[in-house]
Amino acid sequence: MKKLVVVFCLLCVSAGSLIAQVSTSAVPFLLIAPNSRASGMGEGGGGLADDVWAIHWNPAGYAYQKGTELALSHANWLPGFGLSDLWIAHTVFKHEVPEFDGMISAGLTYLNLGEFIRTASTGPEEIGRFKGYEFAIAAGYATRVLDELGLGVNARFIHSRLAPFGTEAEKGTGVASGISFDIGLLYRPQNVTIPFTETTLHDAIGIGVNLSNIGPSLTYIDEEQSDPLPMNFRLGFSVDIIQSEFNNLTYILDFNKLLVRRNSKGKADPFYRAIYYSWVDKSLREELRDITTSMGLEYWYGSPKLIAMRIGYFYEDPKYGNRKFMTFGAGLRYDIYGFDFSYIDAFERNHPLGETLRFTLMMTWEHSPF
Repeated sequence: MKKLVVVFCLLCVSAGSLIAQVSTSAVPFLLIAPNSRASGMGEGGGGLADDVWAIHWNPAGYAYQKGTELALSHANWLPGFGLSDLWIAHTVFKHEVPEFDGMISAGLTYLNLGEFIRTASTGPEEIGRFKGYEFAIAAGYATRVLDELGLGVNARFIHSRLAPFGTEAEKGTGVASGISFDIGLLYRPQNVTIPFTETTLHDAIGIGVNLSNIGPSLTYIDEEQSDPLPMNFRLGFSVDIIQSEFNNLTYILDFNKLLVRRNSKGKADPFYRAIYYSWVDKSLREELRDITTSMGLEYWYGSPKLIAMRIGYFYEDPKYGNRKFMTFGAGLRYDIYGFDFSYIDAFERNHPLGETLRFTLMMTWEHSPF
């Protein structure tokens, strides 16, 4: 009989626990922040979503955008493990289609898990090697349903290849495929008057809701052991604190809750049950503790916007994962090009997420969002 030396399991479990400490899900890479700009602001953006990366944060953000844009992003994932072949890359594209009165988009996410050794159950001798990876391909559409309300949807194909074979006593393999959907709304009032003052904000506020990764569980071995997708509810806010020709300052605040639920026997609820029961199976206090918080500031200088500085904070309750880190970032825009990078400070040495660097390159045609 043969078995797998499960170094890759440690990586997958570690990544999963960092993303969803209590509610285990399949393909947790779908929740990883894809772009440096949002990562520099505490890994949030559900109420902002004003560039090509709206496909992840809130697809409804495309309803307010113009032109064509392409972006690429790369990061060594969980650098605290010191594994150079564990990395994640994203590419995303958007294009305005006036005939459809909206915007179409497409995106690819690829997580490389590296090469692993397979050994025989009778001893440590090597009998083969294989590579593990996961990827997702998404396509979306967004439009305005009202002057101040945008709607966006995504459809996604997911493929997970943890191992091309199963364990000794099981018939399945470590390979699975599935589909998921996202739906988002973004409200951007054109004029808001601050109470008890005569100050009016113009196109300065965003309130967004995004329900992502809706779909059936992934099955690697059999249906009884299927794993739910990391269905996530995001509520995001953004406000432009300063709006001027050369100086602009934006604040964002996001709340996230993973909508994954298992019964007393460990079997995952179908997504249509988890959407509701994930909110009510614990006390109100515990449900609130299960929500993560992201907040951040972004400052732009220039007319048009030229240089950006960013700072953010991410918080997760100690009982539900205990992720706490500061984020920092910067950006540069010139002509049709944009470059961003971000850095995570996890407050402790040898933390898997500590010193994570993300790099993003963007190119814009026809209409510049900068």
